[in-house]
Amino acid sequence: MPELPEVEAIAMQLAARTAGKVVVAGHLVAFSALKTYTLGLESLAGLEISGVSRHGKFIDVDAQGVHLIFHLARAGWVTWHALVPKTLPRPGKSPIALRIELDDGSGFSLTEAGSQRHLAVYVVASPEEVPGIAALGPDPLGEDFTVEALAGTLQTAGRGQIKGVLRDQKLIAGIGNAFSDEILHAARLSPFTPANTVDAANLHGHILTVLNGTLEAVKDVDMEDLKNAKRGGLRVHGRAGERCDVCGTTIAQVSFADSSLQYCPGCQTGGKLLADRRMSKLLK
Repeated sequence: MPELPEVEAIAMQLAARTAGKVVVAGHLVAFSALKTYTLGLESLAGLEISGVSRHGKFIDVDAQGVHLIFHLARAGWVTWHALVPKTLPRPGKSPIALRIELDDGSGFSLTEAGSQRHLAVYVVASPEEVPGIAALGPDPLGEDFTVEALAGTLQTAGRGQIKGVLRDQKLIAGIGNAFSDEILHAARLSPFTPANTVDAANLHGHILTVLNGTLEAVKDVDMEDLKNAKRGGLRVHGRAGERCDVCGTTIAQVSFADSSLQYCPGCQTGGKLLADRRMSKLLK
């Protein structure tokens, strides 16, 4: 799933490539992707794009006050077209969910791999009309994400596992499975540590270091290559069975029904393995 650094990089590139251009048309291919109906895609036609921004994992294309907002979910992506293809695929026959055509012939498509369809598109007059945006917690790159704010979040979460707290978009916006693994590795915390026992200042520093460091590394990478750039920079996530480049311990994994997490026993759990189930205790 694209997370804050990649989504920010995509938004930055879309902003640069679409600035001042006018939307000619929006072509919906996967009809289930459109989640709003008050404003249709046709309301974008003839409007100049005035900016592209990010809200958590949502990308917001602002066309003179009409907002095309999308969430790429687990398997979505953005493909840029220097020249938009003349033909559209048939619904159900292509990974393309939506295509936007601009007045200079360029544009972009939203695609989604796999059989599950979770990519979501909204056309609204205000970003706050999107329920997921209205419910977002503070953004780690925003001014309101302070040590004090994080400390309050951790105390409110109580005995909740810190891995889940980092992934909860209502508590902290933009962090998902991959970067929660990376942040916890950097902070030398077990993913199952109770949130209210975590040093907020230490965690806050590692959140900013990991996210800003990744963003700096990928911001100039073409969106077509961002996935590979992200994988290349990960130290534990997706690397189960490999050696930790900090301590040399073999990276371990905990699997759940529909996801998994990776961690370094040497860096994070005092050398002990975590049982491979959700409500795990450290193995004796």
